[in-house]
Formats: sequence, C-alpha cells, structure tokens
Amino acid sequence: MSALPLNPLALVAVLLTLAALFGVINHLTLRLPNTIGVLLMSLLSSLAALAIDPLIPGVDLHAVSRSLLGRLDLPDAFLNGVLSFLLFAGSLHVNLGALWESKLTVLALATLGTVLAVAMLGGCAFLLFPLAGASVPLIWCIVLGAMLAPTDPVSVVAMLRRIGLPDRLQALFAGESLFNDGVGVVCFEGALAMAMGAAGTSGGAILNLLLYQALGGALLGLATGFVAVRFLERVDDDTLELLISLALATGTYSLAAGLHMSGPIAVVMAGLSMGSARARAALSHRGQTVLTEFWSIIDEVLNALLFLLLGFEVLSVPLHVAALLAAACAIPLSLMIRAASVLIAAVPMLLRTERSRATVLLLTWGGLRGGITVALALSLPDVPARPLLLTVCYVVVIFTIVVQGLTMEPLARRLFGGSARQES
Repeated sequence: MSALPLNPLALVAVLLTLAALFGVINHLTLRLPNTIGVLLMSLLSSLAALAIDPLIPGVDLHAVSRSLLGRLDLPDAFLNGVLSFLLFAGSLHVNLGALWESKLTVLALATLGTVLAVAMLGGCAFLLFPLAGASVPLIWCIVLGAMLAPTDPVSVVAMLRRIGLPDRLQALFAGESLFNDGVGVVCFEGALAMAMGAAGTSGGAILNLLLYQALGGALLGLATGFVAVRFLERVDDDTLELLISLALATGTYSLAAGLHMSGPIAVVMAGLSMGSARARAALSHRGQTVLTEFWSIIDEVLNALLFLLLGFEVLSVPLHVAALLAAACAIPLSLMIRAASVLIAAVPMLLRTERSRATVLLLTWGGLRGGITVALALSLPDVPARPLLLTVCYVVVIFTIVVQGLTMEPLARRLFGGSARQES
C-alpha cells in the first residue's frame, strides 16, 4: 500500500471530502474560522499518521500521503493555477476609493517594504542560524528572505472579512497583501538564480527584471480589465458576465506568464478593474449578485483546500533538531523584520496617522504567511540547504496562520475599539 492509483477527478474528490469532513468537525467542536480549523485538522492528521505509521506492519501511510501530494504538485498547482482565482476573488472585494487614497503607502509597503524585508531577513538569518547549529550560505539566506517577506493574500484578505477595521487600514492590508506577492516571487526568482550560479543575475539585472515584471504585469492587467469591462457594457446576461470574469482571471494570469510578466500583479489589476464602479454599473442586477456570490464561494472553497494541503505538507518537511531551532529563531526574527520594514516603508503615512503605533502593531502582527511561502519553498531545487529552508518556512507559516491569525481580531478590537467590529 505504497501508492494510490487515483485519476485527477478522484484526487479532487478525496481533497474535497477531507475538507468537508474537517470543516464539519471544526464547526461542531472547535468552532474556529473554517480555514484555520481545516488547517489544524489536517496538521493533526498528518502528525498522527507519522506517529502510528511504524506501528502498522505492511501499511506505509507516509508513502500513501506523499503519493497524494506528489500527484498534486502543490507549487505548480498553486503558483500556476489556484493563485489566479484567489487573487482575483480577493481584489473584487477591495474598496477602490480607500485604496486610491492610500496608493503611495500601499506601493511603498508592497515594493520597498518587501525588498527591505528580503535583505534584512536574509542578513539576520545568516548571522543567527549558526547559533542554532545551522550554517546556511548568505545567498540561500537571501532566498529564504524572499520566501518569507511577502504577506499572503489568501490569509490576510480572508481575515479582513471577519474584522471590521477602518477603511483606510483595510485598504493598506488588502493592497499590500495583493501586490507584494508578485514582488516577492520576482525577488525569489532572482535570488534563486544567483544562488544556482546563473549568468546575468547581477543586482541591476534583477532590478530590471523586477521593473519589467511588475510594471508589465500591472499594465497588462489594466488592459485586459478594460477590454472585459467594455464587453460587460455590451451584454445583459448574468451567465455571460460570469464567463467574462472567469476568462479575465485565467486569461490574464496565463498571458502574463507567457510574456514573462508578473501573473499575480496582472490578475490583481484585472480584478480591481472588474470591481470598479464602471464595471459594477455595466453589470445587470442579477449579474452583480451572481458574480459576488460565485467568487465568494470560489474563494472559500479554494481557501479550504489550500489550508487542508498546508496541513498535509508537514509530511514533506524534514523535521530535524537544527532545522527546528532555526525555525524557532526565524519566528521572532520575521516579526521584528516585518515591523522594521513597515516603519521604514510607511513613514509618510504614519506621520499623518493619529494611531500610528496601533497601525504599525496591527500591520506587523497581521503580516501572515501562507500558500505562497510554502509553494516557493517546495519548489526549491535539491540542494543541501533545502531541508532546513523548507522546515523554517513551514514552521513560520503555521505560526502566523494559527497564532497570529487567531489573535488578530481581539488585537484589532483592543487597538481600534469600536472601529473593529465583529462580523455578525
């Protein structure tokens, strides 16, 4: 029993069944937010499988689980598939007015803040990891910084729906989390190329790559979004309107990948275009309802599946003492670096904000990591540093989602009082 002969439909059926089962158990017992509850259930199931596997002769539960995960290929499925839907769904819910008012701060956080976080995380990890008995070359520490620097839109946008924060702060969270993953992916690709010794990977080349991918992706997303809105203005059928939104999300992401531009940034710009006042006015009355409900359901279902897989990915993580000690160092380090990058990148905004200390604290604690970090870590080549980097990333992701994610609402209510209202 070392492998499962599952076709793609059967694999999806298994994942949906497990997500539904864990969701029901969570609803009846823990009553945590569904995604976090599913994550904890899958994580506990994975740890239980690891514990009882040696006790059952003739059955290799670990091999079965790895077979399932290997068939899915999480890095490719997430970065080249699921992410386009999640980013598009998340961008539809952004308050464009508040986002435009905070555009410079969002831009600074998503670009300067992310690049600073990459550099600071990499440098500090290089200095601290030897204290935990884990020596990692500087360039691979920079790769680690690129994996941990971007906050995850899957986690952050889902969290914002449960917390009633002031519109301006919501725009900062949503805008940064939706845009900085594209910057983080470009930084990761550049750092990985340098670590692998690829030619033409100087600092200037990486900067040019960043500008091309980011600006090219943004312009592409605006262009495809404009075309989609023009189509919406010429039809009055809710099914066609939904098909246009699906074509926009998948087509924009795929086209950006084909042109070597940032797919995440492109699909976010396309989603913002679809959520604009002009697009809303072009939709039929039923189309507005159908579009909102469809993408909300897609977001919830894909979130549940993603967090289910994150829990199962512990089976792919080599849990060694040195790696766990390095991960324990990385948790407070990532929080401190997050605070420093927010302070530096958002100084002009903080000078104009009455509750600047509360804003920095909430932005720092709300810097959750998730699927992007794990997908990037799993995509690492088979090099000596891979096991340690994978463990560090996974532990940090689990900590931020479970600990920070579960404490965000009470922290927001404490810092902002009535401005942070509990969702009814």
